[in-house]
Amino acid sequence: MTENQENLEQNQREKPMSFIAMSIITGLFGGIFWSALAYLAYIFHFTEIRPNVILEPWALGEWKEQWLGTVISIVVIGLFSTGAALVYYAVMRKLKSIWAGAAFGLALFFLVFYVLNPLFPGIKPFWDLSKNTLITSICFYVLYGVFVGYSISYEENENRNSENNQQEVTS
Repeated sequence: MTENQENLEQNQREKPMSFIAMSIITGLFGGIFWSALAYLAYIFHFTEIRPNVILEPWALGEWKEQWLGTVISIVVIGLFSTGAALVYYAVMRKLKSIWAGAAFGLALFFLVFYVLNPLFPGIKPFWDLSKNTLITSICFYVLYGVFVGYSISYEENENRNSENNQQEVTS
């Protein structure tokens, strides 16, 4: 190949996304996806909790109970989820087990429903929640934890394997 052919745009390789950026995107997508599914669970009466409870401590007005409030709530949950994904990235990314993600999801569930419960007046106290709400919420948090945890741990493992392969090639 000549020098001009190497510089053509179609011959350029795309630079891979940084691991932290991938973790942020995973957290954002996971939060939006799983909270949207949780909203469907609310519509079908599997749970008493809407995503809109996230706005209760900070937003005033009736708009937060309407469709706009639901959409904004789902996006806000996605933004908070990026923080959770970064915590997983910092603390647990080297764990290869799917159970690590499930435990992370359970820890988040207890953080939100037990520790932070007083912040959200729309969520009844932990012991007053219905069985359907508890089971549905636990399942969504575990699935979220597995999604985020497995995605981040898988990427960490792939990065480690590619570094090992590059070291073997150069030696």
